[in-house]
Amino acid sequence: MFEHFKTAEEIFSFKLGSALTMEHDSLDMLGELESAATRQELKVLFREHANETRQQITNLEQCFQLLGEEINTSPSPTTKGLAKEGKSTIGKTDDSLVDAVVLAGALETEHYETAVYEILITNAEARGAADVAQLLSQNLEQEKAAIEKIKTAAQQIAGEGIATPSDNENPRTR
Repeated sequence: MFEHFKTAEEIFSFKLGSALTMEHDSLDMLGELESAATRQELKVLFREHANETRQQITNLEQCFQLLGEEINTSPSPTTKGLAKEGKSTIGKTDDSLVDAVVLAGALETEHYETAVYEILITNAEARGAADVAQLLSQNLEQEKAAIEKIKTAAQQIAGEGIATPSDNENPRTR
């Protein structure tokens, strides 16, 4: 689309397209995380966030329309890298630990998406595009809520994995 950026608007459009690619990548990754997860509650969490992600894609497409621009996608190498790392780590992980790994991958991705939306909102507001900023803010709030759900699930799983030796056992003398 752009070989060389000459205006802030071009950069914003490129980044908006990158966010659209990011959400499509995220949607694919959520399906893979749902398949890999062993706990039903995690499968539900990923399925629900996939539905939110579909709405986020619609919101991003609507942003282009509000700006009077053609909907476009731009590269999102970060999400491609996060997906690749997640697949690789899942493949190397014992089944008993997979749920912790899928949650870690999901959390990393959600934090990246949050950062993307924060700067897009800042730039939309600077452009005076309040309607665009509002749609992006909806996406940001969904990402923040997803982070909290993922963290709660991760804390629960981490708590289950902590073994406490009984008073009669000294783990150092075993």
